[in-house]
Amino acid sequence: MSSLTGKPRNFGAYNHYATPCTRTHQIGALFLVVSTFFITRLFDQWSSDSNSVTPAIDLRRTYSAGVTTDNGILRWPERGYGSHLSLKIYVYDENEIEGLKELMYGRDGSVKTTACLKGQWGSQVKIHKLLLESKFRTSKKDEADLFFVPAYVKCVRMLGGLNDKEINQTYVKVLSQMPYFRRSGGRDHIFVFPSGAGAHLFRSWSTFINRSIILTPEGDRTDKKDTTAFNTWKDIIIPGNVDDAMTKNGRPDVQPLPLPKRKYLANYLGRAQGKAGRLKLIDLSKQYPDKLECPDLKFSGTEKFGRTTYFEHLRNAKFCLAPRGESSWTLRFYESFFVECVPVLLSDHAELPFQNVIDYAQVSIKWPSTRIGTELLDYLASIPDKEIEGMISRGRQIRCLFVYGPDSAPCSAVKGILWELQRKVRHFHQSTETFWLHNGSCVNRELVAFNSWRPPMPLP
Repeated sequence: MSSLTGKPRNFGAYNHYATPCTRTHQIGALFLVVSTFFITRLFDQWSSDSNSVTPAIDLRRTYSAGVTTDNGILRWPERGYGSHLSLKIYVYDENEIEGLKELMYGRDGSVKTTACLKGQWGSQVKIHKLLLESKFRTSKKDEADLFFVPAYVKCVRMLGGLNDKEINQTYVKVLSQMPYFRRSGGRDHIFVFPSGAGAHLFRSWSTFINRSIILTPEGDRTDKKDTTAFNTWKDIIIPGNVDDAMTKNGRPDVQPLPLPKRKYLANYLGRAQGKAGRLKLIDLSKQYPDKLECPDLKFSGTEKFGRTTYFEHLRNAKFCLAPRGESSWTLRFYESFFVECVPVLLSDHAELPFQNVIDYAQVSIKWPSTRIGTELLDYLASIPDKEIEGMISRGRQIRCLFVYGPDSAPCSAVKGILWELQRKVRHFHQSTETFWLHNGSCVNRELVAFNSWRPPMPLP
């Protein structure tokens, strides 16, 4: 076929004067292509490894419970977090906004902070108090990266300080008085919900704080509600509140026992509450009472299990079983680390904190809740004591992340939370009711400048 110019084409090596292409040439060319491909891949791999800020670590071959520095302090990976903490958090004062005191102390102010420090909801108080003392706290709203809204509603509700309707109405009133909340649509505001109910304690959460950052130990409520309040991409799982007597730096009230002195292979310390997994464990303990302890816990009367008695039982087994209860998270998982009993998670939907630092497969076991039975006990019995000791030892390295101590400590739950919060910082703020002009000013739908917004304001 002639060219478009009418001149004959000359394809160089393919004209009739060229050397014929033989099978040897074809094999040689194929070898050259394959060789080039593999050499290029090897070079790319070497280049990637040598230039990486945080090289990949196979935690199973070279174990570290987290990414650590030379002095053994747990360190967050630079990728996605940065090399150091540099965020600023504004903590709303209880007297600053009408209604905030009711969310902390009840309608008549009768709920005491000391009472709210106890139990699973204690983290709601501790995080607030520790942020008040934090070096990352700022008193200037205009320089804050994030805003913390203090509220003890789980405790207040449990002690009769507010009912569900009052909690809902009070939250809405509080939020309507926060210009910075409206500016971002709540994206830079932090709320703590420390129980299995999660943000559902605020019935209208999906309308008003569905864009906000939720700190909660509960990552799933789909069994109770049509939708879960936890969002993997914006919210943060926090540890449960372990009793202070077990987490203090000195000697905890109940010391761990050496493995050979432990009476049971495993235990479950909790009520049945009509939950299938818990009922299976109780039945299993009746079949194998020498291997599995499931005492009938009493929370009142002369046979009531006190704090010390509870932890003395918990430490008397090699494995502490943690099935789900009313919700997927379980405090027993965290308590196990402080009596040096390997936690066995029997809650399929449970979410765990600080997963970019802790490899939970090295310090705990997760077993399908659908396979609770003799198979579980046989599996646990097959694990050599040497491997159990290894898991316990590695658990000692990371359990400091389950202690609600100050961020000035080398390792604490609050420090871990701050690292996770740093990933959430936005340097530009917008919402459906926020607009901006050519000079950079932020205005509302009526073109009123942000510094002139006055409460109460319509919520996004």
